[in-house]
Amino acid sequence: MKTIVGVRFRTGGKVYYFEPGDLKIGRGTHVIVETARGVEFGTAVAPPQELPDEKVTQPLKPIMRLATEKDERQDEENREKEKAAIPVAKEKIRARGLDMKLIDVEYTFDRNKIVFYFTADGRVDFRELVKDLAGVFRTRIELRQIGVRDATKMLGGLGSCGRVLCCHSYMSDFIPVSIRMAKEQNLSLNPGKISGMCGRLMCCLQYEADTYAYLNRRLPRVGDEVTTPYGTPGIVHDVDVLRQRVQVIVDVGDEKEMEEYPVEELKFTRRPRGGKKDKQDKQDKNREKLTKEELKELEKLEKQDEG
Repeated sequence: MKTIVGVRFRTGGKVYYFEPGDLKIGRGTHVIVETARGVEFGTAVAPPQELPDEKVTQPLKPIMRLATEKDERQDEENREKEKAAIPVAKEKIRARGLDMKLIDVEYTFDRNKIVFYFTADGRVDFRELVKDLAGVFRTRIELRQIGVRDATKMLGGLGSCGRVLCCHSYMSDFIPVSIRMAKEQNLSLNPGKISGMCGRLMCCLQYEADTYAYLNRRLPRVGDEVTTPYGTPGIVHDVDVLRQRVQVIVDVGDEKEMEEYPVEELKFTRRPRGGKKDKQDKQDKNREKLTKEELKELEKLEKQDEG
């Protein structure tokens, strides 16, 4: 067994593991560690815990020491320097006429290097820009191109739920999300409602995906034939996934009536999910209210999913 402690260097950043040794570390304790980029200032995300040797990524470096007041001040100074570097870098980018968007700036703790994160639609020749920045900041310069999701994770913001973005507040890594999850939850396929600030599918679509998949397996499909508790045949009109209730159209004399039953009271043969007819029915139902522009945006999201 190995004793480890998780350390994070940025809000919502990836968690890296170190060996605490004899240091008393709790959640929120600031520590100084050695990384591939050099000495860094980080925050423990939880108290030390024990893990089997096979689950620990080697080599496991030790925590150098607990952060001192001097370290705290230096970290604050670094944050101030990062803020001051942003407008300078933006001006240099404009002067060079480069098609790139600066997202964030990060100093290493020892200030031996400064990293500029940016987004761009394609490759950017920033060799001359590096020289310009090195002349201003007098330290090693690194320009790192990132994707739109990483950019949103760095910048943060509020989601449609009114809470701070999941990726910025606590998610260490992005989770796989597909448009099939939105279909499984019977959500509107309007891109504006299922896309996050990054323009990609919202990460929270994955949170209840397994639950909906399980509940849907217990229900008949819209259009399926079922038998009611009274032995009357009927056709499924709609289903309430969370309540596990089914609306059924039955013939009463020469008229048709709508009745609702708990799924466990109905008799029916479940057909496999994801068949060609089932997919087409879902697409027709979800797409019929979308505008041409929304359909194009949805197709773009589906291609990203397939990719």
